[in-house]
Amino acid sequence: TSPVRDRAAGLRCPGAGQCNPGTALAPSGRPPFPTAIKESPMSRFTRSVSVVVALLGAAGAAHAQQKFTYTTNWYAQAEHGGFYQALATGLYRNAGLDVTIRMGGPQVNIMQLMAAGQTDCVMGYDVQTIKGWEQGIQAVTVAAAFQKDPQVLIGHPGVVDRMEDLKGKTILISSAANTTYWPWLRTTYGLSDSQARPYTFNIQPFIADKNVVQQGYLSSEPYAIEKEAKFKPTVFLLSDHGWPPYSTTIVCMEKTVREKPQAVAAFVKASMEGWKSYLKGDPSPANALIKKDNPNMTDDKIAHGIKMLNETGMVFGGDAARLGVGVITDERMKKTYDMLVAMKLVDPAKVDLKKTYTTQFVKDLKVMP
Repeated sequence: TSPVRDRAAGLRCPGAGQCNPGTALAPSGRPPFPTAIKESPMSRFTRSVSVVVALLGAAGAAHAQQKFTYTTNWYAQAEHGGFYQALATGLYRNAGLDVTIRMGGPQVNIMQLMAAGQTDCVMGYDVQTIKGWEQGIQAVTVAAAFQKDPQVLIGHPGVVDRMEDLKGKTILISSAANTTYWPWLRTTYGLSDSQARPYTFNIQPFIADKNVVQQGYLSSEPYAIEKEAKFKPTVFLLSDHGWPPYSTTIVCMEKTVREKPQAVAAFVKASMEGWKSYLKGDPSPANALIKKDNPNMTDDKIAHGIKMLNETGMVFGGDAARLGVGVITDERMKKTYDMLVAMKLVDPAKVDLKKTYTTQFVKDLKVMP
C-alpha cells in the first residue's frame, strides 16, 4: 500500500505516552517500629498541610495538560515522523499538551471526522482543504510540515527520461487524481485524457510494460519497484515540475483556531521542533511509536523514507530554508488557489482563499533547519 491523495483515512487510536510513576518506599523498606514518642498536634497539622499541597500540585499539573488530538492521513510511516517524535520525546508534554495521534487509513474521511468534532486537527492537503469550503467544511491550514507534495510519476529509464516523454504513454492514475494533479499535468504537458487508465495500487502492470507510467508516493512505489523488479525507475516529483501545493499540513476547523489559539500554537511549534529532531537528530523514539501503531512498517522502509525526505528538501527546502520549518506564505497559497481556479477545480465565487489558511502560527515561529 502507498499513501496517495484519494485516500480518506481509517481511524485507529495509537498508544499515547504512558504514565509510569515510581512508587514511594519507606526508607527502611519495612514497616516502622512502634515508638513511645507522640507526634504533636502542630506536627500532624504541618504534615497534613504538606500532603494536601502535594496532592493539589499534582492535580494542577495534570490539569495543565490540555488534551489535543491529531489525525493523520494514512498508516504510520516516516512521513509522519516529526509528529511522532514530538510525542515520543515529550515536546508536546513540555508545551502543555496531552496529544493523541490517531492513524488514518483507507476507510474514514478525516475532514468529516474533524467537522464532526472527533479530532482537533488533521494532516491535510491544500487541494482538499480549499475544496472543502465548497462543501461547507470551514477548515483552515495553519502550518505545512512539507514544502512539497510527495506525489510522483514513475517511468521506465530509457523510455521516459523527461516529463515531455509522457506524451503517448499509458498513465495509471487514481480516481482522486482527476480532481487534483491530473488536470494540471494534462494542461501543462499537453497530455490527453485518453492516456489515463485506473491505478489499482498494484505495481505489476507497470513492471510488465515499458510504455506504462504510473503514479506513486515518493518513498513507497519507487522503492517497491526497485526491490521487486531490480531496476531503478525514473521518478518525477511533481512539485519539482511546477505542482504548487503544500502537503502534510496541520489543518483545523476555523472554530478551533478561533477558540483554542494557544493550543493550536503550542501544537504547531512542538510539531515543527519534532520534525527538526526527527530528521536532524536521533529518529529512534518516533520510529518505535510508528512501528507500534503500524506493525507492517519495517526499519528499511522507515530508513528509506527518512532518506527521501532529506534528499528532496521535503521539510527543510523551499521557503522553510529561510523562514523556518512549517512555514506557509501568501504567495504560495495564491499560486495553488489560482491553479485550482484555472483548472476549474474550485469555484472562486464559493471559496475565499483568505479564509482557507492563516500564517499567524508560523510567521514568527522560526524553527530553522
